[in-house]
Amino acid sequence: MRIKKVRLGGISVPLISIFLGLVVGAIIMLLSGFNPLINYLNLFSGALGTPNAIGEVFRSATPLILTALGFSIANSAGFFNVGLSGQALAGWLASVWFALAFPHLPGFILLPGSIIMGALAGAFWSGIAGFLRAYFGTSEVITTIMLNYISLYGTNAIVKGVLTSSDADSTPLVPIQARLRTPFLEKLTGNSTFHWGIVISFFMVFVIWWLMKKTTLGFEIRSVGMNEDAARYAGMSTKKTIISSMLLSGALAGLGGAMEGLGNFQNIFVNTSLPDIGFDGMSVSLLATGNPIGIIFSALLFGILKIGGLNISISSNTPSEIVNIVIASVIFFVGANYIIQYLISKMKISHKSAKLISNSTKGGHK
Repeated sequence: MRIKKVRLGGISVPLISIFLGLVVGAIIMLLSGFNPLINYLNLFSGALGTPNAIGEVFRSATPLILTALGFSIANSAGFFNVGLSGQALAGWLASVWFALAFPHLPGFILLPGSIIMGALAGAFWSGIAGFLRAYFGTSEVITTIMLNYISLYGTNAIVKGVLTSSDADSTPLVPIQARLRTPFLEKLTGNSTFHWGIVISFFMVFVIWWLMKKTTLGFEIRSVGMNEDAARYAGMSTKKTIISSMLLSGALAGLGGAMEGLGNFQNIFVNTSLPDIGFDGMSVSLLATGNPIGIIFSALLFGILKIGGLNISISSNTPSEIVNIVIASVIFFVGANYIIQYLISKMKISHKSAKLISNSTKGGHK
């Protein structure tokens, strides 16, 4: 019975945060002169009303699952990996570059090779921050932020100067045998951009769950996250664990970028800003409290909000940015989860007190 209560408590905070985020969005809509009920109906019908919309939701969730898993691993080790966007961009570039460099390879080599190159590029980029943190005590927050912009402008320079001809801002499409999108999935979901990357994302959820719960490395990562000094005293190599956790975090972010390059866009282009999948992945992980299974549902919720939010502005004159306010509100309440937990505990105490009073009153009457 106690286990069920603990699990309910763990789920209740994200659920309450989502509810409060929707309430805040509704209040802002009302203050702005828009109808929140109609807008929310348009949002959910736009995200779940057609096979095409459902396909887009799953496609949108695919890279978010991977970047969220990456953030959760670094967070478990006690680090705040703000560089997911840059690592995802590095993986995006490497996967597309490999596919374009070897267009005549068979699909069973080219596609896995491109995906692996994306993961390796992301791991290398985050590994820089991990190395600096392990051996020099450099703040991973600062280094990953700086590496984000190096990745952005470095990728743009490579796209413009190496991968494209003349003044083109985007590369050619990757070869057919390197694409995650297939005619079968497009037909199944009404010509959406849904692709096989969702299978990779779900598989990695299982892998990370198993790694963190069933392996020595997972135990060491969690131990370092709880108390680095105690882990060192227990004989663990904290430097190795720090670097390993950052490598894994970056590899997953790089996989998220590869999903964009090989699945969604099927090429790479000059970006004016860092890709959203990095920062959104952080939010997805925070909402799911780092739980791999919870990350799936959290990513799908973000997919629903992102895809359905487009329908709000199509169906009415409400700006689609209102969805960003809802998402920000949800994350705010997740960040302030101690307030929600405090209120829940106070409600439980009040309920128990009322029950004791009621029982004592009944006993007195007897």
